[in-house]
Amino acid sequence: MAKKDEPETPDKSKGGKMKIIIIALVMLGVGAGGAYGAFAAGLIGAEADSGPDVPELVRKGESDPYSPPGDTKDSGPVIYGDGGSEFRTAYYGFEDSFTSNLSDSPGLIQVELAVSTRHDGRVLQWVGNHELAIRSAILAQLAATPEADVYSVEGKEDLSKRLTAAINAVLEENEGFGGIEAVHFKGFLVQ
Repeated sequence: MAKKDEPETPDKSKGGKMKIIIIALVMLGVGAGGAYGAFAAGLIGAEADSGPDVPELVRKGESDPYSPPGDTKDSGPVIYGDGGSEFRTAYYGFEDSFTSNLSDSPGLIQVELAVSTRHDGRVLQWVGNHELAIRSAILAQLAATPEADVYSVEGKEDLSKRLTAAINAVLEENEGFGGIEAVHFKGFLVQ
């Protein structure tokens, strides 16, 4: 007997393979798009965050990228000595003096001040930018100083430390970084 031709049924395995291939291509496209998006957004492949951008210490002889323009009259290259700190010290002198009453006293104090830092020039720029707030903080510290404290060396050193802390507090509040190492007295008068 002759075999009857059975009706051909479509091969279901071909349709199933095609679906798998299409799904795989779509998933591959989604994955590639996601990877590209993450790369473009900086989530992958970007440099590690080095933390906040704070002023750096400047070694003697190195250039300061934030150095304020200085007076070039009669100036040559700075020659540093071999001793002391490996970092250079930069100064900012307040133009006007500070005059205040003393705590629980009829006495007055008048000081001329400068500050120093070993960090880059941004710190001194910030001192200039926030001089009004810094002056206010300095005057508050001077007014809180007892007259007996201003006559001794220890009292003056303590006042210098308090003024340094007050200036750094203003800078930290406004810029997120202090950086002032010391306050220096250019003039000191008590009446």
